Amino acid sequence: MFFTNAEITFGSKMLEVLYIIIGLICIYAGVKNLKDKENPAPIGTCVFWVGLGLSTGLARYLPPLVEGILVVVTIIPALVHQVKPGKINAPSAEETKRNFDKIGMKLFIPALSMGIFALLFGIFKPFGLSALVGTGFGVLIAIILMMAWNKENKPKVFLDDSERFLSIVGPLSLLPTLLAILGSVFTAAGVGDVIAAIVSNIIPQGNLVVGIIVFAIGMMLFTMIMGNAFAAITVMTVGIGAPFVLSLGANPTVIGMLALTCGYCGTLCTPMAANFNIVPVAILEMKDRMGVIKMQIIPALIMITVQIIMMIVMA
Repeated sequence: MFFTNAEITFGSKMLEVLYIIIGLICIYAGVKNLKDKENPAPIGTCVFWVGLGLSTGLARYLPPLVEGILVVVTIIPALVHQVKPGKINAPSAEETKRNFDKIGMKLFIPALSMGIFALLFGIFKPFGLSALVGTGFGVLIAIILMMAWNKENKPKVFLDDSERFLSIVGPLSLLPTLLAILGSVFTAAGVGDVIAAIVSNIIPQGNLVVGIIVFAIGMMLFTMIMGNAFAAITVMTVGIGAPFVLSLGANPTVIGMLALTCGYCGTLCTPMAANFNIVPVAILEMKDRMGVIKMQIIPALIMITVQIIMMIVMA
C-alpha cells in the first residue's frame, strides 16, 4: 500500500495530536495529585506525571538536551519511591450496579470499539492513519457512547478515571515503553551477534528442527527477560532466527508470525510484562502480586509446545 505525501503528513499529525492528548492527561494527573491533601508524596508525584506529560506531548518540539534532562528529572521521584496514589475516588458498589442497570451488556460495545478501530486502521490505514490512531479514535467513540447511554457521564468523569488508573499503576506505566527501547539498544549493541556466536556451539549445523526449537524457546525466555516480544524478536532473529532457521530455507512469513506468538508465551510468565501481569493486579487490588502469572504458566507451556509443532510442520 502506497501513501501520498499528504496522507503521510496527515497520519503523522494525528499521531502527534494523540501524544499531546496523552501528555495533557499525564499533566492533569500531576496537578491533581499535587492538590490532593491525602497524597503522601504530592510533590514527587506531581514532578513525575508532569514531567512525563511534557516529555510525551512536547517531545517533537523540545531540543534533545532538554528532553534528556526532562526524562532524568521525571524518573528521579520514581527511583526514590516518591510517586504515590492520592485519594481514589472509585465508584461505590451501589453506583456501579446502578450504572450497569442502565447500560447492561452494551457496556462491552465501547470496550470492543477500541480494538475494532485499531484493527481497521491497522489493516486499511485510511488517510495514512496508523493502528495507534485507530485506538485513540476507538476511545473517542467509546466515550461518546458512554455519554449517550448515561447522562451522568460528563467529560470530567473520563478525565478523572484516566487519572485514577494512572495513579494506581504509577511508574509501571513506563515499563512497556522502556522495554521496547531496550530492545533497540540491544540490537544496536550487537547482542544478537553475541547470541549467534554462543548458539552456534550448541545447534548442529544444518539441523532446521533443532534451530526452530531453540529459536522458539529463546523467544519465550528472552521475552520473559525483556517483557516485550517485539523487543525480543529483533535480537533473537538476528542471533538465531536468521542464521539457524531462515538461512536453511524456512518460510520467513510463518517463522516471523509464530516467533512472535512464542514470545507471547513468555509474556504470560513474567512480571516484566507489567501491562499484562502487574497492572491487573494493581487495578483489582489482588493480594498475590504473582497471582495472574501463576494462573498463566501452564497455558503458556502448552502454547509454546503447540507453536513449536506448528513452526516445524508449516515452515
